[in-house]
Amino acid sequence: QVLLMESGGGSVQAGGSLLLSCGVSGFASSNRYMAWFRQAPGKKREGVAGIYTNDGTTYYADSVKGRFTVSHDNAKNTAYLQMTSLKPEDTAMYYCAANPWIFGFDRHWNNFDKYSSWGQGTQVTVPS
Repeated sequence: QVLLMESGGGSVQAGGSLLLSCGVSGFASSNRYMAWFRQAPGKKREGVAGIYTNDGTTYYADSVKGRFTVSHDNAKNTAYLQMTSLKPEDTAMYYCAANPWIFGFDRHWNNFDKYSSWGQGTQVTVPS
């Protein structure tokens, strides 16, 4: 059984930082397509960052480029999302997702229907 478990969310002042973690069990995440998504109340789920864990290729939404960094630790079977310079508009539930194969990952990393495994989410709140 594939399980993804996010942690590290919380409330932080604007300009602050948070590190989200996504622990993976049930499969070795060293050769997987993974991504972080977020969903704010009343809004669609959007892709934040994607990573191909085999070679570390990463992709980012324009709204977070230069502020967020996605990474993966093969030894710990864990993905991370380092978030800096947080803004109130970053407030959302953050989810990690994974799939063994996504064709055209460079174009589809932020399509949530390409991922078969999802975590339960962790809340990030940046008060305005």
